[in-house]
Formats: sequence, C-alpha cells, structure tokens
Amino acid sequence: MGSPQGLEDENGSSSSSSMRTAETMLRLLPMALCVVALVIMLKNSQTNDFGSLSYSDLGTFRYLVHANGICAAYSLLSAIVVAVPRPTTMSKAWTFFLLDQILTYVILAAGAASTEVVYLAYKGDTAVTWSETCGSFGGFCRKATASVAITFMVGIFYVGISLFSSYRLFRKYDAPIGDYKNKGGIEIATY
Repeated sequence: MGSPQGLEDENGSSSSSSMRTAETMLRLLPMALCVVALVIMLKNSQTNDFGSLSYSDLGTFRYLVHANGICAAYSLLSAIVVAVPRPTTMSKAWTFFLLDQILTYVILAAGAASTEVVYLAYKGDTAVTWSETCGSFGGFCRKATASVAITFMVGIFYVGISLFSSYRLFRKYDAPIGDYKNKGGIEIATY
C-alpha cells in the first residue's frame, strides 16, 4: 500500500472550485428527490369498498420512508460540508467515503425491497394464495411505484457521489512501486 500524500487537496484553483461546485450539486440533487419520494409515500393511502391501505401498513414502505429521510438529511449536511472551501484531511475523506458507501447501499436496499412489494401487489403470488392488490387499490400502487422509481434515481446519484468520494480519498495515496526485473512489467514469483 502506498503512503498518504500531503493532507491538502484544495488549493483554491478554479478546477478545484468547479469540482467542489459539481460535488455540492451532486449531493443536493438527491436530497430533493428523496424528499419527493418521501412525500409521495407518506401521502400514499387509499380507502374504497374493499377497505383501506396505507404505506404504514407495510414495513417495507416504512423502511423506504425512513431511508429517504435519512438520505435527504445526509445529502444536505454533506453538501454544506463540501461547499465550504477547506482542505480535505484523510479522516474527512475516509468519513465521506464510508458514509457515502453505507447510504448508497441503504437506499438501494430500500428500493429493491420496495420493488418486490410493488411487484407482488401488481402480480400477487398464487403459490401462497396471495392475490394481487393493485386491481382494487390502483391509486395506491401507482404512487408506490412512483416513489420506488424516484428512490432508484436517488440510488444512481448516490453511486455518482460514491465515485466522487472514492476519487477524493484514493488520489491521496501513491501507486505501489515495484522493482520489476522482467520486460513485461509483471512480477513473477519464483520458488
């Protein structure tokens, strides 16, 4: 493993300023999408002759709401921290990297689990005699589908954010330097 380079990476140049602006915007956009997905799901309930159905009746949709709320708050806080022009330390870079990775997986898991519930609501599961629900609660299913689709868009943004934080962290390390004696540059073990 290479050794860490100097701790400062923000030198006030226009390229670092434009990169900081791009990262700040990349962190703010999913916040807005998270809030939209959260509000759609929070207002998702339907009552008809067959009964009533609300997002809170399904644990997966409650998880989706919580995950979107957490990601919206993190997006806002991280955008504020990134927007302030300060040198990036190793601990700050590692913190962003780890939190970005965790929240990427949290939002993807929420979207994937909710997709399964929406699929079962549309198709049902005859093997366990679970009938489809969307024939009776079409409005509920459409709103749930919209919220899940927006959540996957948030996931795409978080993948981009993770790439940014990975770049910011791993550019601080030198590439490993080896003493290669062969012409191809590939180290061959000898026994």
